[in-house]
Amino acid sequence: MIREFLRDKASWLGMFVLLSGLLVLIAYVDTTIPFDSILYILLLFWLLLIVFLFFRYHRETRYYRGLRDWEKSLDASTLPEPDRPYEYIVHESLHEQVNFLNRTAADRQESLEREKDELLSWIHEVKTPLTAMQLILERVEDAALKQQLTYEWLRVHMLLDTQIHQKRITFIENDLFIEKIDLHAVISQEIRTLRSWCMQKGIGFDLDLEEEVVLSDTKWLTFIMRQLLSNAVKYSENSDISISSEKVDGHVRIHIEDRGIGIDAKDLPRIFDRGFTSTIQHDKAATGMGLYLTKKAAKPLRIEIDAVSDLGKGTCFTLTFPKRNEMVGMMGV
Repeated sequence: MIREFLRDKASWLGMFVLLSGLLVLIAYVDTTIPFDSILYILLLFWLLLIVFLFFRYHRETRYYRGLRDWEKSLDASTLPEPDRPYEYIVHESLHEQVNFLNRTAADRQESLEREKDELLSWIHEVKTPLTAMQLILERVEDAALKQQLTYEWLRVHMLLDTQIHQKRITFIENDLFIEKIDLHAVISQEIRTLRSWCMQKGIGFDLDLEEEVVLSDTKWLTFIMRQLLSNAVKYSENSDISISSEKVDGHVRIHIEDRGIGIDAKDLPRIFDRGFTSTIQHDKAATGMGLYLTKKAAKPLRIEIDAVSDLGKGTCFTLTFPKRNEMVGMMGV
């Protein structure tokens, strides 16, 4: 701040230097003026200037130092109080801008909320004919046709489900209810949902759950498992997917391992990035949102997700759940 203050006063300091030089020049030209006296007067002037600048610095920069330390929280009440004319001008301008930004943010938040509610309402309305379609599919006698139609129905169902959770994930902290969850029940339900797809691709599941209970939120854990299992099925063919659990240092770990196409080493650090799709497998239907939303949903649940993969041999995702004492204070525990 000292540098900025001196730069602001540069013209005044320049004028003082110019006047000092002028006095020295006059004393040098006019021999009747004692040169030593002029130097003594200038020394006193410079000492007074330094003292003056010292006090002015603390007074004139108090408000601006307060602005520098001001938390940018769009709260005009936390702005430092002005006490000089120019400070009042800056203060009023900032106050108006903060109020304008608050109004704009509130309007946009309301618009986003309305858009989210409309989209969620539309998705729920679409789910009604989807349910009817599922009942109709159960009456289809042609096995091959039934399997194909069921697969397409499942794709639509999962896309809608992803959209619902994508809109809700912004407010996930307000939607959590932590409780004891039966892993076997959650995983079995998701496997049943994917059954037609798995039959079409010749994929089976191998469950080995040493630990069957975790503390988490049922809705969001189900979403996470659905994304990881569907990903494993999507990139596998005629092989089994292994799902196992264990307890390590008080943490429950779930491993979901497939024997599919795997992930290239250069892609592995980016698989949880928004919109990222494989640089090797160019799937036009891929949105790059599944794993991104999975990682984002896992964070408030304090679940760590790691992935290891060997290109051409398969991928293993590991979910590491927090210890019970780490969940203290969260709703429902």
